[in-house]
Amino acid sequence: MEYTIQVLIVEDDKRIAEINRRFVEKVEGYKVVGIATNEQEGKELIEVLQPDLVLLDIYFPDMNGIQFLKWIREHFANIDIIMITAAREIDTLKQAMHGGVFDYIIKPIMLDRFTETLVKYKEYFYKMHELMKEKELIGQEEIDQLIRRERTFGDADGELPKGIHRLTLEKVLAVVKQYRDGITAEEVGKLIGASRTTSRRYLEYLVSISQVTADILYGSVGRPERIYKLKR
Repeated sequence: MEYTIQVLIVEDDKRIAEINRRFVEKVEGYKVVGIATNEQEGKELIEVLQPDLVLLDIYFPDMNGIQFLKWIREHFANIDIIMITAAREIDTLKQAMHGGVFDYIIKPIMLDRFTETLVKYKEYFYKMHELMKEKELIGQEEIDQLIRRERTFGDADGELPKGIHRLTLEKVLAVVKQYRDGITAEEVGKLIGASRTTSRRYLEYLVSISQVTADILYGSVGRPERIYKLKR
């Protein structure tokens, strides 16, 4: 059974915290294990729960999120952080990036943008843990897959062929990665809530860019089916 990523939300506005919780739990593989609304609660919950990921605001009545980020880095270096904030100052962004945040999302949150980040983070999280279990040394190609996660399919939908959208493409690829023995377009469509035709279009695009391979499966009844697998 696949590990569920444990998330702590640190946000002083309870209404926004609840919205963020619902957004997170719409994405398979995540669970919100706590919500903190101030510095004391945040530190206590991090110490007790030690989550995998913290969603952190910057503006609080009793603290600054950047300072809280530094505290997390000092005491819990393995916890990942996504900033979710109204702060638009370039210096604040720079400090957050120096603190090693996975992403920096401006409020108000757009669901598609947030979901895109969570899909990317989940892929990064599983890949990192898989590598840590399998080996001590890592190659350049694997490093590039981890660090250049936003460039896998280009930085914007405009760089993709017409009818191919990055978020859907990443969902399709994430499904294929889970089925090492292969999966059909129809099965992918059911899992992502799309038609067989749509899922096949995305799968064939992944084949064309050498991310996925396609084989023909000849069943005892009916027409042959294309089986898609992650390229090794």
